[in-house]
Amino acid sequence: MLHLHHLPNQRPDEKLISVLRRHWFALLTIAGAFFLLTVIPLFLGIYFWDVFSVWSRQPFLGPILVVTISIYFLSIWLFAFLEFTDYYLDMWVITSERVINIEQEGLFKRTTSELDLASVQDATAETRGFLQTTFSYGNVFVQTAGEKSRFHFKNIPHPERVQEIVMRLVQEDKQRVTKQPATQKPTV
Repeated sequence: MLHLHHLPNQRPDEKLISVLRRHWFALLTIAGAFFLLTVIPLFLGIYFWDVFSVWSRQPFLGPILVVTISIYFLSIWLFAFLEFTDYYLDMWVITSERVINIEQEGLFKRTTSELDLASVQDATAETRGFLQTTFSYGNVFVQTAGEKSRFHFKNIPHPERVQEIVMRLVQEDKQRVTKQPATQKPTV
């Protein structure tokens, strides 16, 4: 896990500007899907209880039914756990000199990418649909000229503010670079 007091490859005079995670509404969609996938089969089981009770007393069909139902509910728990892990461990860090993208992919794969603000060409904020507009969350795309050509900040709160922060930091970085005196070669 990233400790914010010590950024990876921290540079001298680098300041932490913002740490971003996905909006809480993304977690609500995971919980909603888990709830629906759990409650609907339970209601169907209650509604068709007479049929299930007859099937469960069968010597061959009963154990298969129990195993199938168990696998279904364990799969739902696994799905919810994987989605929550992905939600919780995805993170974007903006500093005064770079942008760091930490993306969890499954349980055992994490990708960390970083880009210097000097290589940023453009940042785009995107808010789509009624829910994203109402709850003020969306995506930010940071376009670079580097190997990973586009950073995608997924479902973050206030994407317009983040886009403005990134572009302001890019401008400040360009001004800082142009104000630095060129290193002089020693004469022999």
